Amino acid sequence: MPVLGIIFLFIFFVLVASIRILKEYERGVIYTLGKYTGTRGAGLQIVIPVLQELVRVDVRIRTEDIPSQDVISKDNVSVRVNAVVYYRVIDPSQAINQVEHFDRATSELAQTTLRSVLGMHELDDMLAHREKLNADVQEILDKQTDGWGIKVTDVQIKHIDLDTTMVRAMAKQAEAERERRAKIINSEGELQAAQKLDEAAEILARRPQTMQLRYLGTLSEFQSSPGSTIVLPLPMDLLSSIGNIGQAVTGKKSA
Repeated sequence: MPVLGIIFLFIFFVLVASIRILKEYERGVIYTLGKYTGTRGAGLQIVIPVLQELVRVDVRIRTEDIPSQDVISKDNVSVRVNAVVYYRVIDPSQAINQVEHFDRATSELAQTTLRSVLGMHELDDMLAHREKLNADVQEILDKQTDGWGIKVTDVQIKHIDLDTTMVRAMAKQAEAERERRAKIINSEGELQAAQKLDEAAEILARRPQTMQLRYLGTLSEFQSSPGSTIVLPLPMDLLSSIGNIGQAVTGKKSA
């Protein structure tokens, strides 16, 4: 009986040691005598002790922070860039068998790819077309990690830090650009005003009566200004018109 008890106890421990439970987001890579023999899904799994080994792989989306990288842009500007990479394992057997520590390898590859892609662009492109840079880095990473059984789902550049001297230079450039636009707008306004005045002068020149009415309207505006003495020249046309009116009145009286 003691021998049978030991045998039953041994069988019990073997059964307990052979039981593996995989969660829904886990996959198990099975090795039998050191050889890959399959991948198992979630649930209760039986692994023969000593003869078989199970390696758990998390297939959820992972977030990998890319530390700040020193990048020299195409126009020779030094910047520090950091980003975040989102990826997941789509083939656990390749992720384990094709590369050692696939998470570390993905992080190192993301760092070098980020420096390479950003180094081909000028600083203005980095600041203005960040979404395109994200897509370019993601595409390159996804192609290179495809053989590892890894899918890169997204890449986001978080910060592009500039040197303080470069920040001041960009501020001066922006100020100069604003002044240039203000001068252009002012000159365009003066040009439009001159064009309108020229059109008005042509209209007034065709109709002298309108010019006289405009002159009288200007006199009324000056008259409303208190405490000022204004001397205005009188147009000869206006004087002749007044003379004609006076002669007409005198003629009527004499008649």
